[in-house]
Amino acid sequence: MSRYFKGYYFKCCEDGRTAAFIPALHTDGQKRGASLQVITKERSYTLPYPDIAFGKNGLRIKIGKNRFSERGLCVDAQTDECSIKGRLEFGDLKRVKYDIMGPFAYVPFMQCRHCVESMRHSVRGRLEINGEEYFFKNGTGYIEGDRGRSFPEKYVWTQCFFDRGSLMLAVADIPLAGFCFKGIIGAVMIDGHEYRLATYLGAALAEAGCGGVTIRQGKYVLYAKMLKENPRRLLAPEGGRMTRTIHESAACQAYYRFSCNGRVLLEFVSETASFEYEM
Repeated sequence: MSRYFKGYYFKCCEDGRTAAFIPALHTDGQKRGASLQVITKERSYTLPYPDIAFGKNGLRIKIGKNRFSERGLCVDAQTDECSIKGRLEFGDLKRVKYDIMGPFAYVPFMQCRHCVESMRHSVRGRLEINGEEYFFKNGTGYIEGDRGRSFPEKYVWTQCFFDRGSLMLAVADIPLAGFCFKGIIGAVMIDGHEYRLATYLGAALAEAGCGGVTIRQGKYVLYAKMLKENPRRLLAPEGGRMTRTIHESAACQAYYRFSCNGRVLLEFVSETASFEYEM
């Protein structure tokens, strides 16, 4: 048994309310375990489980009494720290055109591999987290996944919905064959059209600092900056074990600007952006 982790991130939003779930498998080569992490704007929880089952075909996950799939999720968990129960139904997933990793999906020995299952989909249903109700009538959802040995040592990740679509961006130090390079993957979906930003397409980190990053790729420039952080503690994999502490702002204030040849295609401030700035 090798050191390994595999997990998915299910984010659901409506009217300023955010709830995200991270079911994951992790093993250090000897001991196998699983966890369900829950993060909202106000707090985060980590629920340990002895194991997790992933479906052989499609996105299907079973961890304890909890179920996750591309059609929705059903959660039922009770611990001394928290009580979570509810069911959500998802509409049709808006997928990216091809693997977000591009040709890097076929490179062996990658520290971490990323996937985007849905840039945007509808969410309907109800959750109750520690007695607080979350109603989703016209909600919006996002799904992504990671697998490998460890999260990158330094990285920036952000995801956000807006009226005309959604976006995601990840910038990380990627170790490979004794070298290290800045890896970039991102997608901006506007009115159903996907703009892909990635290292394999020539994207480069032009600037980073103070909670913001600027990505340039030919005629395209994407700037993302966290304006007001709202960090909540999460655990991340390190050598297959969930021993690293990171902080995610599942719902924070952030600014985004996306331009083509100097013409602004998208510019807005969101109050429900998700951001991790581990730089």
